[in-house]
Amino acid sequence: KAGTDRDAQRDPPRRKRESAAARAQPSDRAAPEGRERVPRGGRAGDRNERPPRANATPARGLKATRPATPPEAMPPHVPRTQGEQPAGQGVRLSKWLTAQGLASRREADEWIEAGWVRVDGVPARLGQRVTPAQRIEVDPAARQQQARRVTILLHKPLGYVSGQPEDGHEAAVSLVTAANHWRDDPTRRPFHPAHARGLAPAGRLDIDSTGLLVLTQDGRVAKQLIGDDSAIEKEYLVRVEPMRPGPLAPDALERLRHGLELDGRPLKPARVSWANEDRLRFVLREGRKRQIRRMCELVGLKVVALKRVRIGRIVLGKLPPGQWRYLADHERF
Repeated sequence: KAGTDRDAQRDPPRRKRESAAARAQPSDRAAPEGRERVPRGGRAGDRNERPPRANATPARGLKATRPATPPEAMPPHVPRTQGEQPAGQGVRLSKWLTAQGLASRREADEWIEAGWVRVDGVPARLGQRVTPAQRIEVDPAARQQQARRVTILLHKPLGYVSGQPEDGHEAAVSLVTAANHWRDDPTRRPFHPAHARGLAPAGRLDIDSTGLLVLTQDGRVAKQLIGDDSAIEKEYLVRVEPMRPGPLAPDALERLRHGLELDGRPLKPARVSWANEDRLRFVLREGRKRQIRRMCELVGLKVVALKRVRIGRIVLGKLPPGQWRYLADHERF
């Protein structure tokens, strides 16, 4: 016995290895007939189905990984990348919507922020790029909101600026009130204070010019009238007088029609004719800054008064100065 104890003390690892090997040997005991032997740790077939312990340590040599969060469980601040294109590929979604004539760039951004645009079934994100192969859907709610937007036709008087107030002069949009609504407005549409919010000028008139000014909440109208590829005609009656004594140069009218340039760029052809002895009629398809006044100066004429009387198919008509009316649903520029 003493010898045996000394052997155990000299080689305890060997005894432990033998014990482990013995435990690893299959048991000779058979399971009762009709019953399947249940492996240690659970019933047969359950070993792979039992959930792992919450703080279980992974086996040596394996790296623990966190399961992917399903898209529907992602918090709002986690950006979604499905349906997007890498930077530099495709075109911006807002630009695509604008090019299709669906909305202005500003409207497109608003639709995307509101969640009304989906790309391949996934809500779009601001700044997202798309390709022609992708499926782009616009929620009908966006169209309904767009249909509620209004366009105002204003007879701008002298002393008002088309855009933001400047140098103590009021903006023309300040005239869009219930009191200034033309009583003979053919649309018979009642005024609502919301119709005066978010109006932007689609084209400008100088502070010393009068006539038809379009103010709109609809970006499509603005793009149609002042976009780079706009071909909408604008008609003006312009009272002029010679800048110098003597007759006007014989080619002055022809030069006004074609051949002049401003800021180093040639002007598009214009239709110019005499309405009476001191008034010219201009029909333009572009709108450079103070264009008519500068054109007249180039041929020796000074503009005394300028009034816009038509934009496309919409005429100023009998609309009194300082008053406004709605653009009717059936009217088109």
